[in-house]
Amino acid sequence: MTRGKYIAFEGLEGCGKSTHVKRLAETLGAVATREPGGTRIGAMLREILADPDNTDIDPRTELLLMTADRAQLMSQVIEPALDAGQHVVSDRSVYSTLAYQGYGRRLSVDTIRSINEWALNQTLPDMVVWIQIPRDEAERRLAKRNLDRFEREGADFFARIADGFAEMAAADPARWIIIDGMLPKDDVQASIRAAVSPRL
Repeated sequence: MTRGKYIAFEGLEGCGKSTHVKRLAETLGAVATREPGGTRIGAMLREILADPDNTDIDPRTELLLMTADRAQLMSQVIEPALDAGQHVVSDRSVYSTLAYQGYGRRLSVDTIRSINEWALNQTLPDMVVWIQIPRDEAERRLAKRNLDRFEREGADFFARIADGFAEMAAADPARWIIIDGMLPKDDVQASIRAAVSPRL
């Protein structure tokens, strides 16, 4: 049996990942999931991580909770689906942890990679779809939401995250697919499908 493909979506808050993960998964008949929160245990971890009252979470604790969520998701959802020949489409992945906890929180990127290699059992996304929007557009879209703990961070934090995504995409162009998130939704989805389909 041919192993399925693991497709991760990345981007700033408000870029439209969740919408396009759902649409692509429906088109492909794939398993849709998210980080954090794609399992029962992960949902509990997500509540802790997203709660705006939890302002005292140490960046190292944040990293370890994110990684714990990922290990559970990999074991319970992603690896079984891939082994069964199903594609998996995920709203965020290890690259978010590198961007948010590495570039954003300024933790050691090498340490994050090392911890996550173990948590992922060496399974990285086959494709990373980065829906790219300007930071001011992300801020405009977030103004319409009830903000979680991450979404309440300042402009400098998100600037570092955007730089992180850009550096990772430039370093691994064969894996990363850059999509213009300022296009109309249907055009964004069409661009995603056109880029992903030949790689399946």
